[in-house]
Amino acid sequence: MTQITPQDVDAPERPTGQAMLRGARGRCPACGEGKLFLSYLKVADHCPSCQEELHHQRADDGPAYLTILIVSHLGAPLLLASFIAWRPSAMTMLLSFSIGAIVLSLAMLPLIKGAMVGLQWARRMHGFGGRSSGVAA
Repeated sequence: MTQITPQDVDAPERPTGQAMLRGARGRCPACGEGKLFLSYLKVADHCPSCQEELHHQRADDGPAYLTILIVSHLGAPLLLASFIAWRPSAMTMLLSFSIGAIVLSLAMLPLIKGAMVGLQWARRMHGFGGRSSGVAA
């Protein structure tokens, strides 16, 4: 059971939508200035701009599962529609949809992971709560 501390009750509200958008853009969810990622998916330990600690994030498998869900739900209707409309060969469909799924997954994964880190920061999950070391946007 989670205990609510007096710090959590008195803490100012953090805008969830803004934090998720900042994270999806690869920026710090607190200030929107510093880079969130050190490399493709490696989250920085702290924001270089506002010094907000980001090492608390726990976006482990969630972004990958959500990416798979979205890509498959986009790909399945397109696969059916292209087969009905043009009747391409099996090899053409296999190659085009495999490449499309890989490219779309690689493009969406950092966006979803950044948004998930922003959500965790805004909701004070996994150690982002308590005393705020950064800018409360």
